[in-house]
Amino acid sequence: MKEIILCKLGEIVLKGLNRRTFEQKLLSNLRHSLHGLGEYRVWYSQSTVYIEGAGEDADMDAAFEAAGKVFGIIKLSRAAACEKDKDAITALAKDYLHGELLDAKSFKVETKRSDKRFPMTSIELSQYVGGELSEAFPHLKVEMHEPELVVHLEVRESAAYVHASPVDGAGGMPVGSNGVAVSLLSGGIDSPVSSYMIAKRGVRLVPVHFFSFPYTSEAAKEKVIELARLLTAYCGKMPLFVVPFTHIQEQIRDKCPEEYFTLVMRRFMMRIAERLAAEQGAKAIVTGENLGQVASQTMEAMASTQAVLSLPVLQPLIGLDKEEIVRLARRIGTFETSILPYEDCCTVFTPRHPKTHPKPEEVARAESALDVGALVEEALAGAERIMVGR
Repeated sequence: MKEIILCKLGEIVLKGLNRRTFEQKLLSNLRHSLHGLGEYRVWYSQSTVYIEGAGEDADMDAAFEAAGKVFGIIKLSRAAACEKDKDAITALAKDYLHGELLDAKSFKVETKRSDKRFPMTSIELSQYVGGELSEAFPHLKVEMHEPELVVHLEVRESAAYVHASPVDGAGGMPVGSNGVAVSLLSGGIDSPVSSYMIAKRGVRLVPVHFFSFPYTSEAAKEKVIELARLLTAYCGKMPLFVVPFTHIQEQIRDKCPEEYFTLVMRRFMMRIAERLAAEQGAKAIVTGENLGQVASQTMEAMASTQAVLSLPVLQPLIGLDKEEIVRLARRIGTFETSILPYEDCCTVFTPRHPKTHPKPEEVARAESALDVGALVEEALAGAERIMVGR
């Protein structure tokens, strides 16, 4: 029995003349995600991507898990293939779905017939196979509305396929199909989720972390590297930039009014991120800001920190509540690492009474005692580039 993975595409199928570009990007990302898991044959036909083991080392379980994290795929099914003959299809359904058919109490058969040369209509094939399965498994009740098991038949150009209900894929657009963005990556819960959500829209990410040793530990840095590594299951291989931030924060502490500490710090982050974006060909900056969550995330505060930028700032979490963000963090596998008790630079020199409704000109005055250009250059010169992922 030849097993295969069927991957159904999402919004890519709605693209027009440039659809082929998105499809090729998806295939490239998928092949990369399967690298190291064995040898596979991957191809595309009729709005479906096929993954077939091409060697004895092919791990179909691992391939199915990896494909489920590739953006651009909306549904996945493990299926078995056979010749396009009604009795061969019936025999395969009995064999391949034997356990599911025994466990279920009700079922129905759904058929998609892409090969219009096949002599039976979709309804005729469903009725035929459904009748044979009812005889072979007499405990099963036919239920057309809410069956426990749906037996899916697909008659395509190359073969016929049998599978049970598909599972959800990652959805979205293939990473790299919608440009590059610099993503601010802290050690908290929010920023990994925001990075994931923008990558889901087809954006290749360049994460940046601001590191304030010795106020933050090497363990905190390793935590962020691990968060970036976890994201690569969805985002692919990424260059992580770790920017030394200690001197900047000490200068802010020594020379700026306390209520503006966080706002001035955020403006430095934006300036450095924009410089890295220019070097990396990125066209936007991604943050994990969430409206009203903390003092620096009021509308006025965000306007003040973003006033130093010319690039757009993408804020995918802006309207979510914390519970929604935590659910997403758990689902993508970053939550347990994010809650490890290692603080990041955002908790260093936190003001007792932060300014919540500043004007940009007020913040500019607050940082006027600093040599902004020199501090930015110093931080960029000390930045460490770490490749994460495979």
